[in-house]
Amino acid sequence: MSSSFSLADIDLLAEQNTEYPEQVWYTIAAFLFVIGCFQWGLFLHSKFARRGHHGSDEETASSNGVLKKFSLRRIPLAVINFYRVIAFRWTLEIGQSYTLNMAEVVVTVAYIVLLLTYAFINATSVEGQKLDISFWRNRIAMLAASQFPIVTVLGTKNNLVSLVTCISYDKLNYIHRMMARTCFMLLWVHAAGEIVSYPDFQELLSEDWLRAGIVALVAFSILIIVSLRPVRTGAYEVFFYIHFVGVGIFLVGGYFHTKGAHGSYWIWPSFVFWAFDRLVRAVRLVVFNHSYFGFKSGSGTMDATTELLSEDVVRLRLRRPPHFHWSPGQSAYLTMPSVSTLPFEAHPFTIASFDSSLLLTPSAEDQSSGEVLGSSVPFWKELVFFINVQEGFTKKLKEVAAKKETVKVFVDGPYGPSPDLGSYDTSVLVAGGSGVSHTFPVFLNIIERVRKGKSSCTRVVFIWSIRRAECIQWIEEALIKAVQLAPPSLTVSIRIFITDSSSTTQSDSPRESISSSTEKKGSPEHVIIRRNSSSLLFLSLRGVKMETGRANLDALLKEEVDVTSGRMSVSVCGSQGIARAVRHALRFPVSGPSSILSGGPSVTLHVESFGYA
Repeated sequence: MSSSFSLADIDLLAEQNTEYPEQVWYTIAAFLFVIGCFQWGLFLHSKFARRGHHGSDEETASSNGVLKKFSLRRIPLAVINFYRVIAFRWTLEIGQSYTLNMAEVVVTVAYIVLLLTYAFINATSVEGQKLDISFWRNRIAMLAASQFPIVTVLGTKNNLVSLVTCISYDKLNYIHRMMARTCFMLLWVHAAGEIVSYPDFQELLSEDWLRAGIVALVAFSILIIVSLRPVRTGAYEVFFYIHFVGVGIFLVGGYFHTKGAHGSYWIWPSFVFWAFDRLVRAVRLVVFNHSYFGFKSGSGTMDATTELLSEDVVRLRLRRPPHFHWSPGQSAYLTMPSVSTLPFEAHPFTIASFDSSLLLTPSAEDQSSGEVLGSSVPFWKELVFFINVQEGFTKKLKEVAAKKETVKVFVDGPYGPSPDLGSYDTSVLVAGGSGVSHTFPVFLNIIERVRKGKSSCTRVVFIWSIRRAECIQWIEEALIKAVQLAPPSLTVSIRIFITDSSSTTQSDSPRESISSSTEKKGSPEHVIIRRNSSSLLFLSLRGVKMETGRANLDALLKEEVDVTSGRMSVSVCGSQGIARAVRHALRFPVSGPSSILSGGPSVTLHVESFGYA
């Protein structure tokens, strides 16, 4: 400790340790309030605002791309699109699988600068010593401790921040990780400051408060290591177990460590927020799985059937409870005690089925779902999940699906937002592999809302990249029925891209295959899939195109922008590579101010990427 540290410094230090964390909280609360006003404003606008006629000057353009008129009245719209491109489509790309948009980068830098500013500002002692270690070594720890409640909240599924900002928990999870890592940095600076300030630091190791702090910091350090993306994606179960236990050790240790410094009031709210989330999830489990808890027997039992659609995709189907409702694009947490290592493991998966009677017809109900691999009849009768096989839990589930066994499932949900595309003139849906779990229900919802007169959409484009032609059968029957039910006012375009050329050049039996001829670079290529009545009908539908090779998303999206006016939505769910390609395609000049001022569409991008939160 500085030899010039006086009683006046002690009073000043105590005051700063109390006031500065509170001021940081006021700043964060003000930021969340502004974001909330903006997000709720957009939400209410999309719900209730009446759009002008397409012939107005603001939206002047032909849907066929014949006319696009320049207008200065579109300057506000050009500014909005300029912001969207800069904030969400310009990205910082780290390796092949990590991407940060500029909004996340700015928030990260601003948050770190905010905490460091409050940590080292006014750290001059009464005697004039600048950056006196006695000022900031404890203050920096108090600042970190003050962030634990909001870090905990952002890591839960049911939280107030999501309600205020209208941003789903999965989108906020990056902020959760970023804030936790920033606090981790501050705590290690605090620990280093303590060691430097006390030459007899080793003698203090017998103190319980110090031991508690060391245990908490060690647990936090392990948490930070296992939360790195390579560990989360490669060994999710390891991350899950350590995170669950480590957070408890860290918070308990932190509570007793800060109790002597009168800072424990920043810690205990974390236990309350965590317990609230667990209580809500427990209530959901009881309500949606009541038969397991003895409230109702027989008909309510949710036994799920498994089916191995391909080497890397499992389909899980279970009876839809009459009281369980969801919107397109939402997800649910599934707990399968007989499959997971621990009985309470919950894993998130997007609900691929559609909560509507749009496709429910007597003829469809009479069909047998066992005749064709991946028959899509259950899309309007059951809860359906397409599960991408990786390691750990999903690998075990694959072994169960290979035997076509049934498993008992606890369902918790639904979670996440559902994109409201009713006010868009054109909607483009892009999916890769099992990412169709997100885009296909949205596609069905668009058709239903147009039929009911609740959507102004005039064109919907469904783009799906798959490895093998047989994957089409996962949703083929539902696709056929949806296209047949589409009203004349809605133009439907379906583009299927088969990336594994070896699966399209041969089949097991010529008599059991059909081919769709496409052209690529001037030469015809053939897409061969298994023969059945649905496949013949699907290929004959107007607007359906099947091609080999990877989708040129840059060209496809630019083509849609050229023929679109008004408002255009692009939703993508797939790998990081697909998400990056879509972001790159919708940057300048495609969505730039010049395009908007010249009558081009205002483009909104929704991204759902594969990976663990």
